Amino acid sequence: MLRVLDANAILRYLLDDVADQAVEVRGVVESGQAYTYPEVLAEVVHVLHGVYEVPRPQIARQLLVFLDEISVYDREMLEMCLRLYGESSLDFVDCVLVARNSALKENVMTFDKKLGKRLITWGTGTT
Repeated sequence: MLRVLDANAILRYLLDDVADQAVEVRGVVESGQAYTYPEVLAEVVHVLHGVYEVPRPQIARQLLVFLDEISVYDREMLEMCLRLYGESSLDFVDCVLVARNSALKENVMTFDKKLGKRLITWGTGTT
């Protein structure tokens, strides 16, 4: 049975800063039962960058490795999102929107010029 990891569980796993909790999460991950959502990863990114001051490229690398160890919905989109986050100045949520736009062909409406430059117009929708 899959277990959804929240941001705190993922942070303990990545940071290994609370030993007993990190071991417990590692057991779930290694058993192939770990699952999470893009929204949870957004919180993880926010905490790693804002609280722990981990550089964006390092966050992207760590989470790309982590995605290989767990189950996640829209893996291709999240991988694209994390690569973009690591190499750009866009915030994580904007990276999610760009990745959904590109990988899933979703039209995104925005007034943010920096975000808008990264978007593709699909079909008859607008950016």
